Amino acid sequence: MSDSLRELWLRGIAFSTAAPADVLIRLLDEAAGEAGLLMCEGRDLPDAVIDAALRHPVEGIRRALARNLHVDPARLAPLASDPSGLVRAYLAGGTRTRFEPRRVRPLPDDVLVTFLTAQDGGEDGRITAKEIVGELWSSRRVPLSFPRDMAGHDHPALRLYAAFQWQSLTAAQRNALLDDPDPAVRKAARESSWVLDPEAVEAKLPSGGSRYTWFVLGTCALSPAVVERCFADDEVYPLARNRHIPAEALARLARHPDAEIRRLVATRPDLGPEAAELRQDPDEDVRMRARLQPSIRTWVEFEVVDRVVGHGLDCTCPITQSATEPSPDWYAACAASEEPVLRRVAASWPGLPAELVGTLALDDDEEVRIRLACHHPLAPPHLLLDVFVTRPAHRPHLLTMPAFPRTGWTHLIGHPEPEVRALAAADPTLPWNSGVLEDPDDEVRRAAAANPTLTPETLETLLADLRTAEGAAANPSLPVPRMHALLDHCLNGTATPPTAARR
Repeated sequence: MSDSLRELWLRGIAFSTAAPADVLIRLLDEAAGEAGLLMCEGRDLPDAVIDAALRHPVEGIRRALARNLHVDPARLAPLASDPSGLVRAYLAGGTRTRFEPRRVRPLPDDVLVTFLTAQDGGEDGRITAKEIVGELWSSRRVPLSFPRDMAGHDHPALRLYAAFQWQSLTAAQRNALLDDPDPAVRKAARESSWVLDPEAVEAKLPSGGSRYTWFVLGTCALSPAVVERCFADDEVYPLARNRHIPAEALARLARHPDAEIRRLVATRPDLGPEAAELRQDPDEDVRMRARLQPSIRTWVEFEVVDRVVGHGLDCTCPITQSATEPSPDWYAACAASEEPVLRRVAASWPGLPAELVGTLALDDDEEVRIRLACHHPLAPPHLLLDVFVTRPAHRPHLLTMPAFPRTGWTHLIGHPEPEVRALAAADPTLPWNSGVLEDPDDEVRRAAAANPTLTPETLETLLADLRTAEGAAANPSLPVPRMHALLDHCLNGTATPPTAARR
């Protein structure tokens, strides 16, 4: 048996959906090499395999598990206090694969608390606690509601963290932190409170343009002098998103000669009489956005609409959860709206009731259907199939959806794109005179070899062929004793089972 066949068998078994825990645990052996690491990072795992990997003596196994975004993050909580700082950092940072999932499971609060209260970066001393927290902030694994949840925590380090997220807090929480019993928390609260003090913002604002300046102008409370300076310098773009600007400045922005500025303010919930003017704007996009404005009464609703409006059919922006959500009734009203953008907003909410999902699945607007397919767990299989075939940008994400269909693909076996033919080749209703095992594409042949309808005799032939061995080893019809026999040879060097030694 060649080393190539050995690696293909190991990788195939590692990703077999039918491999039981005792088979997968054997792949944690160092002799399994990369296959064990790929398995720990790249697939959902039975509890027994997770437990074995959590306490595995090889750091590389624990590091791979720490980056697994398929396993419930709560099961990975012990890795937040792993002896290895790198394991902790991998858990904090999440995946770094070529395909980064659009929807990332947030880490549970107890894991975040462990990271933010850690006194060191692990027993190995290769990384600091501060560096691990830095990985956390760039990972998208911290819920947006977390700062508000931590503002009253018993541990001062968590209240300190909340104090630095000043605008995420309620007025009562800010006042409590300014009067906190811990001096470090009080100091942080005072240092953070400037963002809502117009005079303090004016004093801190640097001269000249910079990303920091734009951030301040777009998020902080501004004095009249700063607002006037922005208009004088024609630097009003960040003001259009600033929810603290006075009504007079907002009215001026709504009448700005630059249509892009008018677009940015057209959906704001604090628009006054100028909203009616914008619905008559010469710019079509401004008019469309202004038509949405009567349906947007809160900043939470504004943020939800803002994540949808202006995006295209192939938008693959991260799917994140807001700190707070609009009411179900608001989403239902959006689903029934005559405005396609509002129906797209409704289609993007995974809590939409089943009857509205059925309606939107037949919507005339293609982006409504695409968003429903990519966001809602009840999106019908026929819609997922259609979007997969017609919109390649969404394929990696659609494959993660729980209702993604595994049948109904046979009519696509001659499709020009290998990604589509691979799904057709894996369809268990596919007739086996279709020639898919001879497809010129590796991915298609691998999928065909993993089709569960293959006979044991055919599987044995495919296991011995470098072009199909990985798919055959992943085939859910491969008997468990046969999996163990292959692992015996790959890991222990036992004699190659005769049925797999033909080539």
